Amino acid sequence: MTTTPSDAAPPSGREVRKVAFASLVGTSIEWYDFYIYGLAAVTVFAPQFFPNVSSLTGTLAAFATFAVGFLARPIGGVIFGHLGDRIGRKATLVTTLVTMGVATTLIGVLPTYATIGALAPILLVVLRLVQGFAVGGEWGGAVLISVEHAPESKRGFYGSFPQLGVPIGLIASNAMFLVLAATMSTEAFGSWGWRIPFLLSALLVGVGLYVRLRIEESSEFVAVKKSGSMALPLASVLRHHFPQVLCGIAMFTGITGIGYMAATYSIQYGTSSLGLPRAALIGIVLVVAVLEVPIILWFSAASDRWGHGRTILFGALATAVVAAAFLPLLASGSLILIAVAVAGARWASAPMWGPSGALAAECYPVAIRYSGASVGYQLGSIVGGALAPIIVTLLLASPLGIVGASGYLVIITLLTGVGAVAASRLIARAPAAERAGV
Repeated sequence: MTTTPSDAAPPSGREVRKVAFASLVGTSIEWYDFYIYGLAAVTVFAPQFFPNVSSLTGTLAAFATFAVGFLARPIGGVIFGHLGDRIGRKATLVTTLVTMGVATTLIGVLPTYATIGALAPILLVVLRLVQGFAVGGEWGGAVLISVEHAPESKRGFYGSFPQLGVPIGLIASNAMFLVLAATMSTEAFGSWGWRIPFLLSALLVGVGLYVRLRIEESSEFVAVKKSGSMALPLASVLRHHFPQVLCGIAMFTGITGIGYMAATYSIQYGTSSLGLPRAALIGIVLVVAVLEVPIILWFSAASDRWGHGRTILFGALATAVVAAAFLPLLASGSLILIAVAVAGARWASAPMWGPSGALAAECYPVAIRYSGASVGYQLGSIVGGALAPIIVTLLLASPLGIVGASGYLVIITLLTGVGAVAASRLIARAPAAERAGV
């Protein structure tokens, strides 16, 4: 176990705010890139990259390319986590941003099946893997550099800034698709218009790099590095903190699962199964995401008073209630009830999402924090975010139907609350030096 020298200078309030803003900008861009893929997967990728198959097969194939990005996220979390714990948070955040931007831009110029045949979906999967690899390293570094710069009494609040990148990325991606849907014909959008949001990523990455290159490394990490007692991060995590990893997996399973169901599955189901206008569904998700931002900030600030684990548990219980009604409301075919379902899922989960970064960081000492937090989050995102749309699609087509699918959503949401409570207890029982993050 390493210790942080007592003379490590705490960052100024201005530096804390600058780092939080830089994390927010970078993660917003990365999640914009990640979400535009999800939107394209549920709107145009099936006919463009998987033609001549049934509607169900095409939908599952499109969801599979969406899910494959999650499979690369733990790998990115491990590799960038190791680099972040050994070299620094700032360098890895710059690398992940560039990697994501390059992959997203290349998707924007990728030929379709009609042009190069089976090579098209293969290249699509490869670029999606690169996207997942990049975002796998992004989240841990962005959260940690914000948390480690923040005063201990405000870590829930400042740790939520990179978390806000998720709804802001969702807002930007949905706004872009909504504008295109309003200004282009369905045929033009399906033919070439869908490429525009991907190509825009090149410009956004330039903005993100400008912001991120101006921040300083966290004093906590600098102090540990100067002490010369750096651990082998992943080995130490698995040997000494495996229960915390399991807590992270449980905690982020429900958060990511219900989040992607509301953000992307609702659009796919509404368009393909209910025949509703794509623009209206995208508009619902956009408005919900805009209002989600202040809700996350409020609960994140409150979590510094209530406790991060307790706040997440409250969100899990509230979201479980919503999860039970989510699919029946979606299946109603009413845009008003669909809006209620999407809003309920996203807003009820805000108390889970905002403080989760701070709680994940608190589970580990500084020297292995990037690796530990990243692995738990990324594995949880596979169990929840990647598999939830696929499992729900299969359950709805099975004899279990909507009851079985709804029960599945309730279970993974409650799992988040269990993980948060268990993580809080592990932190409380940890040695004093480790609770201080050293």
